[in-house]
Amino acid sequence: MKRKLLSLCCAFALVVSMAAVSAVDSQASSDEPMIDGSYLTHDDESVGYDTKITRGEDLLTGYSKGVEIGPGKFYAGGSTLAAHTVREVGVSVNVERAQKGDDHWTGYTVWHKFNQNADRVSANKLLEVEGGYYYRVCSTHSANDDVSSSFTDGVYVAKPYEEP
Repeated sequence: MKRKLLSLCCAFALVVSMAAVSAVDSQASSDEPMIDGSYLTHDDESVGYDTKITRGEDLLTGYSKGVEIGPGKFYAGGSTLAAHTVREVGVSVNVERAQKGDDHWTGYTVWHKFNQNADRVSANKLLEVEGGYYYRVCSTHSANDDVSSSFTDGVYVAKPYEEP
């Protein structure tokens, strides 16, 4: 009987603590500014997973990733995974930027990569960018005629240090 009561108390404490942590996390993210569904963060990296646009049998998943490597340096990339080997699998990676107070993202650079008779493709670049902006990565994923897209939150890239 004592063990049951102790187990019940521990389970209750666990549930209460999980609810408290969840409430704190959701409150923090709602305070961050947002543009077109992307929060403007000071995190080092952000990953966004695909949202299906078509329902097919070829496309499995895709994701976008953006990482601040250092002041003025931003890694951006996207990957697409097909459910099996397909005629053509592709990813288009679009990097956008904005500043706090903006109401839309502005295109920065874009590139594409396609593989034939494959089940995956990845495309990434290390970019030297202008600091003082938030950068996000938006990717379009395709496997034959199946298409989806993904995007990250905005990652702040600091300005490079300049000697006086």
